[in-house]
Amino acid sequence: MKRFQRNLRSITFFVGVVMTVCLMASPAFSAKVRWRMGSTWTPSIVLIESDRNFCRIVKELSGGDFDIKLFSAGELVPAFELFDAVAKGTLEAGGEWPNYWTGKNSVFDLLGSYPMGLTPVDYMVWIYQAGGLELYQEAYGKYGIYYLPHSVTPMESGVRSNKPIKSLADYNGLKIRMSGQTQGKLLKELGAAQTMLAGGEIYQALDKGVIDAAEFSSPVIDWGMGFGEVTKFWSTPGWHQPASLLGVMINKKVWDELPEQQKILLKYAAMANMVWSFTQMEYSCIDAVKKFEEKGTQITRISDEELDKIQDMVNKYVVESAKENPLFAKVAYSQLKFLQDIAKWRSIATPFTYGRNPKAMPDMEAIKAEAAKPAP
Repeated sequence: MKRFQRNLRSITFFVGVVMTVCLMASPAFSAKVRWRMGSTWTPSIVLIESDRNFCRIVKELSGGDFDIKLFSAGELVPAFELFDAVAKGTLEAGGEWPNYWTGKNSVFDLLGSYPMGLTPVDYMVWIYQAGGLELYQEAYGKYGIYYLPHSVTPMESGVRSNKPIKSLADYNGLKIRMSGQTQGKLLKELGAAQTMLAGGEIYQALDKGVIDAAEFSSPVIDWGMGFGEVTKFWSTPGWHQPASLLGVMINKKVWDELPEQQKILLKYAAMANMVWSFTQMEYSCIDAVKKFEEKGTQITRISDEELDKIQDMVNKYVVESAKENPLFAKVAYSQLKFLQDIAKWRSIATPFTYGRNPKAMPDMEAIKAEAAKPAP
């Protein structure tokens, strides 16, 4: 946590310095802007640091003229009411994880994370170079929200439990806290039961044996939430969430009323925060892994052969979800097409590359056909 909070300005300074000089010379910055931004995270969950740092960057780059006051989950609105609060304009902005809103539209299941899906670098390249950013606007825009991706986490740790999970057979009979609609389908097929719990409830549920196992986020975040105290085993890799994309929702009317220079500032602040968030969390995982090992946590790993089985299961559910929602199909096809397009270069660059080439792909033509249908 100390390293996570240290040297916050160092990474973002050079990203914004040239832009800041230009922006500060513009008359558009004579107007003061004061926003309230809610978060889905409580102070005890390290993910809130991404929201804090985004607000800090905006204030610094604007010379204090654009000030966003952050409120943790529950201070203004409960975490799971944040989407509606921003959409209605009760709050100007909200920091969140897209998958929390899957109940509103299945497309959000792809925009935050997906089992056997995009890695952190995949998300960044897809968003900024392969059309992903426009698809976020299409999805959130349906609800009167403008969206800025502002953070991406390393791979989710995996599953933490008090009995070893060394193979897919070991999932059978377990009650597991795991987020995501598709993740729930996969657990059911593996004989496990999905339990949905807010992050702040997981520790107690594990401690009292209400659940048998749980996942939440990357090692540094899991350690900060005390999971090393209430679990003995750690099953890797995090196939259920190879990465988590986080962002800030902005009320569309509020966004549209901003001067163009302030919109540019927010966009570049989000990009700078993306670099900061990934590098900080990735580096912080070094110490977190050591702490889990020193605590006596035993690390196991699902075999590559069984990961291939999960990939096949995932591919089946991608096609099923695509048939139910053209917008889901449109985003899924875009993400999968990106993985196909970059596969040759990654094969050439291996082992000196980020990202992964899936060993099997779902029926791309079927998804493409569903994506071409008009959204409801």
